Amino acid sequence: MAIRIAVGDESFDEIRKAGLYYVDKTELLYDLVGRTNNKVTLFTRPRRFGKTLNVSMMESFFDVNRDSRAVFEGLDITRHQEFCSEWMNQYPVLFLSLKDVDGLDFQEAYPMLAGTIAKLCIKYSFLEKDAFVSPADAAVFHRLMYKEADKEEIKNSLQTIMRMMNAVYGKTVILLIDEYDVPLAKASEKNTAQNRYYEQMLDVIRGMLSIALKTNEYLKFAVVTGCLRIAKESIFTGTNNFASYSVLDDRFSSYFGFTQPEVDEMLTAAGLPDKADVFRSWYDGYVFGNTPVYCPWDVVSYVSALLYDQNTAPKNYWRNTSGNGILRDFVEHNDDWAIPDKFETLMNGGTVTVAVSDELTYDVLYDSEQNVWSILLMTGYLTKADPKARGNTVALKIPNTEIEGIFADTVVKLFTETIDNSKQRELMTSFWNEDIELATKQLSDFLWDTISYMDYHEDYYHAFLAGLFVGLGYVVDSNKESGLGRFDVFVKDRRNRRAMLIEAKKSDSKESMSADCDEALKQIGEKGYARSLEPGYEKFIKYGIAFFQKSAMIKKL
Repeated sequence: MAIRIAVGDESFDEIRKAGLYYVDKTELLYDLVGRTNNKVTLFTRPRRFGKTLNVSMMESFFDVNRDSRAVFEGLDITRHQEFCSEWMNQYPVLFLSLKDVDGLDFQEAYPMLAGTIAKLCIKYSFLEKDAFVSPADAAVFHRLMYKEADKEEIKNSLQTIMRMMNAVYGKTVILLIDEYDVPLAKASEKNTAQNRYYEQMLDVIRGMLSIALKTNEYLKFAVVTGCLRIAKESIFTGTNNFASYSVLDDRFSSYFGFTQPEVDEMLTAAGLPDKADVFRSWYDGYVFGNTPVYCPWDVVSYVSALLYDQNTAPKNYWRNTSGNGILRDFVEHNDDWAIPDKFETLMNGGTVTVAVSDELTYDVLYDSEQNVWSILLMTGYLTKADPKARGNTVALKIPNTEIEGIFADTVVKLFTETIDNSKQRELMTSFWNEDIELATKQLSDFLWDTISYMDYHEDYYHAFLAGLFVGLGYVVDSNKESGLGRFDVFVKDRRNRRAMLIEAKKSDSKESMSADCDEALKQIGEKGYARSLEPGYEKFIKYGIAFFQKSAMIKKL
């Protein structure tokens, strides 16, 4: 029987109880608790790399309110029998996720945070009525649960609940906080610049974490996950026995992301070993510490698609799960710090050697070039080129085909949105006037003004052309069925009863551009693209355009 895959299921218990395929990361439990003495551990990884599932697995293993023997049966952690006897289902666990706290301003985001705390209280509502809980704590808990608590009570909420758990169970509490930095990331986003509320949200989150993590007698230990490590002095001040592990650290590097053997095993189980090269090209290439890893979200999503149809082509799953705002912000800073040259080196498959830091604050992400490169590394858009590299000066690269596509899409989208309309109209005038020499120069100037790279596929140039023509009042079709094939760009000017059709080619060299233009024009004639033009148009111009890097050549049929 073929394996069953859960896409988007981040509940360890649900995956195991349903018999779904699970990549065993349970040895993390022993490495974390059996081999360290960290009071507070922070794991920072890009999103989509399994942080939430790992925290869910921790909750299932430690929670005193569960019997988890069945869901952990046969997994790696059960080889440590003495450890399991000492820790499995032996401690109260408080699990808080902050990933849904969002809002355009603080007045909108703060109630989301209060609502998240309220849901947590509802989950543990039995604590309020327990005889061992003090009436004062029960009263605060009640206000938290009904979203009537004041800000100071919100800041103290985690410690309050932990004190109540300690009273009920007579044991210290394991605290798990997932995506701790999402509220701060949302508060600092550029699209809320008119209502920036980073300092307000930082004040609340810092209060919650410092009270819960610093000299808290009710805390057994805490595990915190996020995308970035916010500078300790900004949020973790005074936290004792604090350890942080980022994408630069070797320790725990194999527990977030799928290793090559894990992907090979999954593909074999799914009957897809012949797809290994495709997975490697599209979804591998990340390096955490000294460990090469795949993006789990992508691997699971594509395996699931292939189990339904083995002819399914790989696609960009990151694009469907994030607005990629961080990358857009990076591209918008392309005129700062001489970034364009480095950007184009990356897009050509090269590396850039830069200084990075794994300790940042969201309010100053773009205040220095070091911060810009650091955020791209920490969020998974770039990765170390050499797994053996050490230190904070590292060579970075784009990890794989998927991320390369996101870079290209972001460049095209930003270009389309920021194009100079007057120059855009001048180019269109040259095309309508059939002034090939001027149109070639103008088109090449547009290419020069954008960030480009040598390995663009034809699809990029198609999108580039369409982006030049939209917004000027013309009807623009792109890659539409016509005659015996698909034309590239079709522009109609109904008012002046004229139209133009453009077939574009990507050339392998400057010398081949002329022949590629001829091939484009031949294709227009042979495939009957002109059939798409309804009667009544008086002028119909056909162009073949060849692109090579930042140069264009235009010929007319």
